[in-house]
Amino acid sequence: MAGKQQIRIIAGKWRSRQIRFPSIDGLRPTGDRIRETLFNWLATDIPGSRCLDLFSGSGALCFEALSRGASHCLALEQHPQAISCLTETKSLLNASELTIAHKDTLKYLQQSPDKPFDIVFVDPPFDLNLITEVCSLLEENGWVASGGAIYCELPAQQNNFAPPANWQVLRNKASSGVNYILFSRIEPAA
Repeated sequence: MAGKQQIRIIAGKWRSRQIRFPSIDGLRPTGDRIRETLFNWLATDIPGSRCLDLFSGSGALCFEALSRGASHCLALEQHPQAISCLTETKSLLNASELTIAHKDTLKYLQQSPDKPFDIVFVDPPFDLNLITEVCSLLEENGWVASGGAIYCELPAQQNNFAPPANWQVLRNKASSGVNYILFSRIEPAA
């Protein structure tokens, strides 16, 4: 593993602060331009929201959400060096609204949450091809509130992604070989 890299928080109370993250396989933080677009899409949803950041990695999405007024974020990450950097950044920013869980995301999502989340960030390592399975678990086990937002990031060339039928596409864009999609969860008909 090489040294640490860094990205900046774009806006909010921690604007321009740097987030450090390790150089490990599969960890590719959401770039500034994509993050800025995503958080423009979510601008009215973020304040006071409860967020879930799956495959948190650098923490770019959860720290950006908290910086912009989310009330809480649960960050799931499995890699020990990424956990260490997330913990270090949490401490530096005094981000008491962040809970970091050293967990395997697929195993964790097999249970049901105490309370569903308002916004969920789904950005698994591209080479694992987990996005359809992760989204199915989110829906099956009640992780997303009715009307909640789900952000998915996947390689542009991936064409086998099948989101749950009751997720409505709100926004969809491609940039630099990445498709990024914002869904809204509609309550399935009884």
